[in-house]
Amino acid sequence: MSRIEQLCQKNGLRLTEQRRVIARILSDADDHPDAEELHRRAADVDRNISLATVYRTVKLFEEAGIIERHDFRDGRSRFEEATDDHHDHLIDIRSGEVVEFMNEEIERLQVEIARKLGYKLVDHRLELYAVPLDDTEKS
Repeated sequence: MSRIEQLCQKNGLRLTEQRRVIARILSDADDHPDAEELHRRAADVDRNISLATVYRTVKLFEEAGIIERHDFRDGRSRFEEATDDHHDHLIDIRSGEVVEFMNEEIERLQVEIARKLGYKLVDHRLELYAVPLDDTEKS
């Protein structure tokens, strides 16, 4: 059973077979698929899964806090499993590739900035938009 399936059961969500397929695909994803990509992958497993079912399922999972929705400025919502492990995202605006990263210095700076402004940081989301360095710029 996938982690998302386990979280659904823990949260008392009824898991139909189609929801199970979508949960497994999301759990196995090493990228941040949008609803259309989830539908393509799900239809490979069960051709009876509609795009509407995918949209309803991701909304249900998101409302339960099981997955997170991201808008990486490309006009489509992308999804990933919600975890306790914090990470940030770097988005290649040419290819659309999303790179997850964690940087302790950035984390420390964010807390320090909030404190200097008179606040205690309780949450944040960092998205960096970038293009690859050309070989001549890498030196």
